[in-house]
Amino acid sequence: MTTVGIISDTHGRLQPEAAAALATCGHIIHAGDIGDPGILLELEALAPVTAVLGNNDFNEYGAHVGRFAHPVIDGVRFLVAHYPHDVKVTFAGSAALAPGDPLPQVCVHGHTHVPELVTGPDARPATLVLCPGAVFRPRSGFPRCIAKVEVEAGRLLSARIETLDGSAVMEWAG
Repeated sequence: MTTVGIISDTHGRLQPEAAAALATCGHIIHAGDIGDPGILLELEALAPVTAVLGNNDFNEYGAHVGRFAHPVIDGVRFLVAHYPHDVKVTFAGSAALAPGDPLPQVCVHGHTHVPELVTGPDARPATLVLCPGAVFRPRSGFPRCIAKVEVEAGRLLSARIETLDGSAVMEWAG
């Protein structure tokens, strides 16, 4: 089983509590608005990192950080983008997927600074659409949050959005 830690909207500040909350993860996804290449280096000291560019990022992170990412982690297909509309897959397709690309099981976005955990018909064709909220300037009355997704052998087991002290904000079990 792999725990995937998901973070977004650090805006150049990775609080020690956020790094501590991700310390047990086997892989980390950063959904944009990174704000400083040093943040990715700090996260990479904890686990392998997949990151995408946000609207406040510039092309300073290298060729491996672009607008979209399609990691497969422990057999589970992820689609990662900063903007919520970029992870919506419709019958017309998606800017993030080329024709014939496999459909994602988990769609991850940032940008809104508001945690979101969507399942069922509103998430289709994915099983889950999530935004981890933000660790910098959260909005809509939410605290600073991250997300954790448990995956194993191609199966999505659970998802949880939590505060930096580990309190659950939203949860889903597969």
